[in-house]
Amino acid sequence: MTSEVEIDAVVLVGGKGTRLRPLTLSAPKPMLPTAGTPYLSHLFSRIREAGIRHVVLGTSYRAEVFEEYFGDGKAIGLELEYVVEEEPLDTAGAIRNVYDKLRADHVIVFNGDIISGADLGEQLRVHHDTGADVTLHLQRVPDPSRFGSVPTDETGRVQAFLEKTPNPPTDQINAGCYVFRRSVIESIPTGRRVSVERETFPGLLAQGAHIQGFVDASYWLDVGTPEAFVRGSADLVRGVAPTSALPGRSGDFLVLDGASVAEDAQLCGGSTIGVAAVVGSGAKIDGSVLFDGAAVSEGAIVERSVLGHGARVGAGAVLRGVVLGDGASVGAGCELLDGARIWPDVVLPDGSVRFSSDA
Repeated sequence: MTSEVEIDAVVLVGGKGTRLRPLTLSAPKPMLPTAGTPYLSHLFSRIREAGIRHVVLGTSYRAEVFEEYFGDGKAIGLELEYVVEEEPLDTAGAIRNVYDKLRADHVIVFNGDIISGADLGEQLRVHHDTGADVTLHLQRVPDPSRFGSVPTDETGRVQAFLEKTPNPPTDQINAGCYVFRRSVIESIPTGRRVSVERETFPGLLAQGAHIQGFVDASYWLDVGTPEAFVRGSADLVRGVAPTSALPGRSGDFLVLDGASVAEDAQLCGGSTIGVAAVVGSGAKIDGSVLFDGAAVSEGAIVERSVLGHGARVGAGAVLRGVVLGDGASVGAGCELLDGARIWPDVVLPDGSVRFSSDA
């Protein structure tokens, strides 16, 4: 498809990532280290493999960070351009906001917080072959009641966009990746918030536009929460989720250059140990992400957790399902369990927090 028809890509990265605080206090969500490199690097690798070269980023929160890191994109084989959203415009409004940078007649749009294994080339082919105005990636999920559902007819044409219901008629949900005719993007109102799910797509259906579904059941994950972020990073490390941007081999763990890991430490579950991070003797790191410069002392246990830049975990401490902000310090013997979030530079003294009395 991409060899026959020129395609632009748009990546929407304007969100503040509030569900991932305190990690997103210092960096936008798509720039958080995910399996050893910013999440966007993994998405860019898939875009490049689909034969697309021109990518426009719709930015807002901490907009400068993206261009500072990726520049014009030449180093990763892409041509990147940036458009800053001055005020929140919602998904369709953000897509319309980058219209002036688009060149091709067809545009594939990505939400900047989804890890997906869907075949982009096949989605583009379906869009081309059906002559659709918009082609949506529809993901089959075990529990569609948590999402809005999108039923299709026998040809795959979208019939409706339904809000969350206890008993949805289909297991197909909007997976956050769309192929548009550029003329459809031009028709989106400017200068105000516009939702694709609540306004643009239902409006197009009402007008008789052809909205096609590309139904897929491969890997898909919204990494907007700490739990999902940790799982997504681990799945990328383990090779469960596809990427060609992993800074090392896929496997049970990833240790970046300059990290120090004691010989008797245990690393597993797709953990990432960042640059200059330290893991002490007898420590166990399971399914977790240690950002650059983080340190875990001897005998500590860190499971399903994220340690921000320069965060510290004391000897014998236990962290399960925890987020530590940059520079935070958890004292020896502390025990933090699911949902605990420690803000940047906060210091918890030795033994000061426990969820059980077995110490």
